[in-house]
This record gives sequence, C-alpha cells and structure tokens, in this order.
Amino acid sequence: MNTGKFNKPAKRGQQPEALATFAEAARHGGKKPADIGLEATPASGPLPGDLEQEEEAAAKVLNEGATGQEKGGKKAAHDLPDRTRTTRK
Repeated sequence: MNTGKFNKPAKRGQQPEALATFAEAARHGGKKPADIGLEATPASGPLPGDLEQEEEAAAKVLNEGATGQEKGGKKAAHDLPDRTRTTRK
C-alpha cells in the first residue's frame, strides 16, 4: 500500500537513499538499475525518520556486539520503520 510519502519530490542535488538503491539492485539480480543515478528521484529520495530512535537502536545493537549481552537491540531494530521501500509499487 502506497502511503503517499514516496510522492514527494526529492530536493535537487540530494543523493538517493542507500537502502533504496540496494533494494532495487537486489530486485534486479544484484545490478543497480540504469535509471538510478547519482541524484535522488521521488522514489529514491530520503525517507523521514526519527533520528533519536535510530541512534538508540544503533547504540543497543553495537553494545550487544561489544559485550555479548542482550540489550534489546533486536527489538529496537525491529521497531524502526522499513527503509527498503517494499511498499512502493
């Protein structure tokens, strides 16, 4: 289901969202499609996100990796919004 957030035009000069580029490459046999260039399009522009939530999840995951102790990293990462644009189609 398209929520409309992908219809916003990307600002001129913005780079494509990295995960959107990786996801498109994965859908095309591991090769980046020719229509994805160096400048973001409405389909590949930055997605809105909560930076504080992302930083907290990253800190938990890194802490778990460093200490080997469960710190809630999987749940924190799972609670982040999907950044692969699987809803776009």
